[in-house]
Amino acid sequence: MTLVESTEHDGVPLGDHAAGDVRRRFLRDKAAVVGLAFIALLLVLAVFGPWLAPEGLEERNIGQYRDGPSAEHWFGTDDVGRDVFSQVIHGARVSMKVGLLATAIELLIGVSLGAIAGYFGGWLDSLLMRVTDVGLSIPYLVLAVSIAAIYGRNENSVILVLGLTGWLGIIRIVRSSFLALKEREFAEAARSLGFSHARIIFRHLLPNALQPVIVYGTISIGAVVLSEAALSFLNVGAVRPTASWGLMISEAGSGSLANAPHMLFFPGLAITLTVLAFVFVGDGLRDALDPKLRGRE
Repeated sequence: MTLVESTEHDGVPLGDHAAGDVRRRFLRDKAAVVGLAFIALLLVLAVFGPWLAPEGLEERNIGQYRDGPSAEHWFGTDDVGRDVFSQVIHGARVSMKVGLLATAIELLIGVSLGAIAGYFGGWLDSLLMRVTDVGLSIPYLVLAVSIAAIYGRNENSVILVLGLTGWLGIIRIVRSSFLALKEREFAEAARSLGFSHARIIFRHLLPNALQPVIVYGTISIGAVVLSEAALSFLNVGAVRPTASWGLMISEAGSGSLANAPHMLFFPGLAITLTVLAFVFVGDGLRDALDPKLRGRE
């Protein structure tokens, strides 16, 4: 038995039996299962969207401008004749790419710095927390405008902005977990055996601190998708020929509410359902990974 395995009750479920319990609790949460199914659909659309969409990304229907939903165009057409349904499908790729990559960047930075701050403490902890405080005081929109001015408006700029600002939340969560875990008996035993700091952090402490990281990361993907849409709406994010749900809403404009509400409704609905799906899955994972629930069964 390793030192991590002896702390089964501290954090992430360990072993086949515990993993099975987590899976059963998650599957009993109907909202989480529905959210997971919707996310799976989004991933399929993100990968195979160009082949599944009825029309091409910039294909236009001459004479069919701002037409409402019909048998030919399920979600109607936009102001230049593009099929809105096809645009929504193409937009799934941008949202999933930005959501997954930006969240991966923020978790990589936040978990690493949080682990260092919580494990070593002292002046290093104080320095990292002050840097975090400064980062939290800078509006991410200002950073987004600055990066867009340097690197241009594209989805990579959005990924960079959201990834470099999103870690400010997770660092405190990981830090607090490490502050508690490093005082546990298994951590003291690892230090007494002469294990390196890197081994103690990544082999013994981090696996027991993953529960809040998994939940935070899942919910954060939905938040990133929403932020990407907001940046695109404000003309800081992606530009044509890239399809983005936020860009679609921005192109529709406020006048579409009266004349062509479908141009706003369908991309807005896609954003709403995506964010809700990740929130439902995050809540389901939080309940399934809760060690207190594990003791009731």
